[in-house]
Amino acid sequence: MKILLTGFEPFGGESINPSWEAVRLVRNVPEGMDIVRLRLPVTFAGARESLRAAAREHRPDVILSVGQAGGREGISLERIAVNLMDARIPDNAGFQPVDEPLYADGPAAYFSSLPLRPLLAALQEAEIPASISNTAGLYVCNAVFYEAARLKAQGKVRLAGFIHVPYLPGQAAEKDAPSLPLDRMVRALEIVFENLGRKG
Repeated sequence: MKILLTGFEPFGGESINPSWEAVRLVRNVPEGMDIVRLRLPVTFAGARESLRAAAREHRPDVILSVGQAGGREGISLERIAVNLMDARIPDNAGFQPVDEPLYADGPAAYFSSLPLRPLLAALQEAEIPASISNTAGLYVCNAVFYEAARLKAQGKVRLAGFIHVPYLPGQAAEKDAPSLPLDRMVRALEIVFENLGRKG
C-alpha cells in the first residue's frame, strides 16, 4: 500500500508547522506500507497543484493530509471537505478569497473515506486526545482535503482523508492555547497507519 502523506509549511507568522514536523518523523508503519512525504505550500493554488502532481507521479493508494488547527485540544479526524474558500487571513502568496468555490462545477462537499470511528477508538485507546470534526475550516487545509477527496471520487486513489493537529507546546505557550507534544502527534499518525494496514 502506497500512502501520500502531506504536511504544510509554516503560515500566519509562525516559524514552525506541527503538521510537517509530525509527518517527517513518522517511522513505525506496517510492513508493506510505502510512505511518500510531501511538504505543501500554504497557498490555495500551489498546495492543490502540488498534491495533484504528486498523485500523478507516485500513484498512491491513499492520500492522508495533515494540517495545523491552532486552538483545538487534540487530534481532529476531519469528516467533510466543502467546495468553498473563505480565508480569514491571506495565504502565503497573499491570496485571500472570500466565498469563492474551489470548483464552479464541483459538488458542495465530499466525505472522508477513512474509517473514522475505528480510528477514533484506536486513538482514544492509546490515550491520545482525539475527536471527529465536522469542519476542516475554509482555508488551505480544506482546499487540500477537497482536492484529495476529488481524486478519490475520480477513482485515482482508494482512500482520502485529512487530520488536523493542534499547536505544539512551544507555540501554545505564547497563546494560552491547548497543545500536544510532537511525539504524541507522531504516534497518532502511526496508529492511523496501523489501522489502515489492518484494513488492507
